[in-house]
Amino acid sequence: MLTSPWVVALSAIFVWWFSTGILLWRVRHADNRGPESHLTSVIIGLPMLFAGAWGYVHTLQDATVQGVYVAFLSSLAVWGWIELAFLSGVITGPNTDPCPTHAGPLERFLRAVGTVLWHEIVLVTVLVAMAMHAGDAPNRFGLWTFLILFVARVSAKLNLYLGVPYINVEFLPSTLAHLSSYFRRTRMNHFFPLSVTLLTFATGCWVERAISSGGTSHREVGFWLLAALTALAVLEHWFMVVNLQDRKLWKWMMPERRSPGARAFRPAPAPLPVRRAEAKLLKEEAKGALLKSR
Repeated sequence: MLTSPWVVALSAIFVWWFSTGILLWRVRHADNRGPESHLTSVIIGLPMLFAGAWGYVHTLQDATVQGVYVAFLSSLAVWGWIELAFLSGVITGPNTDPCPTHAGPLERFLRAVGTVLWHEIVLVTVLVAMAMHAGDAPNRFGLWTFLILFVARVSAKLNLYLGVPYINVEFLPSTLAHLSSYFRRTRMNHFFPLSVTLLTFATGCWVERAISSGGTSHREVGFWLLAALTALAVLEHWFMVVNLQDRKLWKWMMPERRSPGARAFRPAPAPLPVRRAEAKLLKEEAKGALLKSR
């Protein structure tokens, strides 16, 4: 049963939804209790990091269905702890100030990089260490899992920086309230179609590998897990341009925000030429609607 594509896909979706919800719940809970609680969360979460690292190392030579599942979950555990440390404000970047309204493109980019620099360095370091340790191991699905998460997260950050229509800052903790000042709300950016196309192509590649795995159960399960995870990354990207109210997936389980300092800055508006183009388009649409009504 564990080798059925439907079971594999549903398992990946449930783990994605549940782990994201638990992470957001813990961060909100700590945010309500104060800054010290964020550090406590990261310390309490260390066993998850160690268990993930242990599971990843000990499944590299385990070419079984069980080994693939454990490798997948182990990489998610390592990733989850790093994200917890980021959202808790423990591993972020040297810049913790909001973006000045007068900042030019270069200054805004450098400041934006400064907000997440240590976090990105940690992710790259862990990814390189995992790749070096994997070598030619028969079960490298844990490595591919972490790589997909890394690529998808970098792509999402770039799209938020360049500008998208819908930006959910509701779950940003007070420790990262300054981040939303580096987001930009626009109709679309030129990078979004490329990022979605590449992620969709990668999903298709994983599906093709799963279908052509030659009846090897562990490889088939592994590629279906990667396909489901990449498809979820595509869905998360579409959440930024289509108003699907994704926050409702986890909002019901979030405690009420009580911290007075948990305030998110308004995302930066689009450049003046873009705003003028949008205003012109809206004016033309209104004019067309008026003519039709006549």
